[in-house]
Amino acid sequence: MGLHIRQLGKRYGDTPVFTGVDLLVDDGEFVAIVGESGVGKSSLLNCMAGLDDWQDGQVVHDGVDIGALDEAGRAHWRRGALGFIFQAFHVLPHLDVQQNVALPLMLLGRADPTRVAHMLAAVGLAGLGARLPAQLSGGQLQRVAIARALVHQPRLLLADEPTGNLDPSTAAQIMDLMVRQVRDGGTSLVLVTHSQAAAARADRVLHLRSDGLHPPPQV
Repeated sequence: MGLHIRQLGKRYGDTPVFTGVDLLVDDGEFVAIVGESGVGKSSLLNCMAGLDDWQDGQVVHDGVDIGALDEAGRAHWRRGALGFIFQAFHVLPHLDVQQNVALPLMLLGRADPTRVAHMLAAVGLAGLGARLPAQLSGGQLQRVAIARALVHQPRLLLADEPTGNLDPSTAAQIMDLMVRQVRDGGTSLVLVTHSQAAAARADRVLHLRSDGLHPPPQV
């Protein structure tokens, strides 16, 4: 059923961030969203995740109207259905790498050390599971966040500049990993990026403006 956004609009006070956003992302589809800095791409992702409120329109995932849920309901939905790769990582500093990646599975009551080890290896962090976040580089922290978002095989994956702190070779490997999750796992992926290489991997690329999503301008 995928993700269905209808006429979404968000304002801060009287200042509109975006209006009239329509988007349908099928199961197993990868959509990239590009746009100028400050146009509201991260705010749009946060609305898709039910982390931010909006004033107009509707966000529906697999038949669940996210806007109709209370905070507890949204948290329960995110726990089971969503993987979110934050631009700022949001890795928990008091947990080691392995514990950070395992957290979504633990919250679901599905502890699986083998799956955690597989994900660490997949993002190039094998052998670093016992390290604390303070001992890692920015690129390594980004890979922890990516492994955590993918470990429970979510139905919806939202990614905010997931390769921004990675060198080109590692970025390509991470994109391969996310694309496999889409193709093999049937995940719906929405990626916000300034990277042309990352956007080129998508099934569709859309340009966010204040009046909604549009095909990118022709160059």
